[in-house]
Amino acid sequence: MTIVEATTASLLAESSTLVLETGRLILRAPRLEDMAWIAELADNRKVAEMTANIPHPYGMADAAAFIANLPGGPDAATLAIFLKNDASLLGEAPNRLGPPIPVGMCGFNRRDETVPEIGYWLGEPYWDRGIATEAARALIDHAFGDRKLDALVASARVVNPASRRVLEKCGFQWTGVGLTRVRAMGASVPVDRFRLERRLWTSLRAWGETARPTRHELAH
Repeated sequence: MTIVEATTASLLAESSTLVLETGRLILRAPRLEDMAWIAELADNRKVAEMTANIPHPYGMADAAAFIANLPGGPDAATLAIFLKNDASLLGEAPNRLGPPIPVGMCGFNRRDETVPEIGYWLGEPYWDRGIATEAARALIDHAFGDRKLDALVASARVVNPASRRVLEKCGFQWTGVGLTRVRAMGASVPVDRFRLERRLWTSLRAWGETARPTRHELAH
């Protein structure tokens, strides 16, 4: 997939783009201008080996192919994650204007004939700040509240307790252990599998102190 082909594919995208907003984050569909930072953050073996589909090394051609082949349909969404500003990174109230800071990606997609699977990754500088949990909750709220999905599944490598904690804080229930192929490693590895039903999400909807994300539609 060349960058020219990715440009053509992008021009065929829908004329409006979903945007979700939380206290610290803005989530929106990836664009061509995101290729450079996606390639920079994803080109990290520590990141790639905790995901199923990110290759390593990861370059601009990989970012172009990713953007050109985003899954579509009512049971799929892919959103880039941005911090509103530096103050948000520190967990403080925003106190100055500045461009959003790209930090990672999240989404859900039906990978088999049953239930859509949620996934997420962050650049290493943004780990351990609660960003993944905040982004995942916004995505889950969108999946169940706006898309009316009945359930979501997820996986986390057994050597990745941070990802497991994100899923548990979002209400996912452990369902067992399985194997998932990790592209960056060229091998299958053990993973913990999780599932969240819409009815459980409804009962847990308060999410502690987290408010439901504000939804926008950006016209191109």
